[in-house]
Amino acid sequence: MLETKMGESMRFELDSGQTKCISEDIRTNAMSVGKYAIVNPHQGSLPHSHKLTVKVSSPYGHSYHIGEDVDSGNFAFTATENGAYTSCFWAINHQPPVKITIDFVWRTGVAAKDWSQVAKKGQVDTMEFELKKLYDTVTYIHEEMYYLREREEEMQHLNKETNSTMAALSFFSIALCLSVAGLQVWHLKTFFQRKKLL
Repeated sequence: MLETKMGESMRFELDSGQTKCISEDIRTNAMSVGKYAIVNPHQGSLPHSHKLTVKVSSPYGHSYHIGEDVDSGNFAFTATENGAYTSCFWAINHQPPVKITIDFVWRTGVAAKDWSQVAKKGQVDTMEFELKKLYDTVTYIHEEMYYLREREEEMQHLNKETNSTMAALSFFSIALCLSVAGLQVWHLKTFFQRKKLL
């Protein structure tokens, strides 16, 4: 499974009948947009062999986008779950096999906003536009820090639970070993007494 930095365009190849998935950790309420397209190997229209099935899904398997037998597409959603979201690309089976090149852009959070549209719609001057952009960036970083803090607390809680479980298991293992050793000594003692060796 590939991972990509948000906001960067990537290009990858896919053989006929093969699958490639790209994952990204997205927090709740973060906006996410993506765009994909098959790169045309020749001039003119794409060959029929150059088709994809694309599925974008959440960590718990909820589908946010499905494209079947497509050569390009885009998606947009607001995350409702924390975790790794995946975009999977399946190339249709074709004989003879072909190699498909795909351009893919996936943006999340501040990078997902179309700032040029914000500037056009608001008719704001350059300073206001830059300040709004900076404000949204700071807000996103602030929310991301809270999200990371929550994840850290979850991990610490899990570590404490694991440590206490391991301590209990260790104590149980020691008690079991001592019990077995005691039973063996008692068994040997009674065996030798019956044989009148002691």
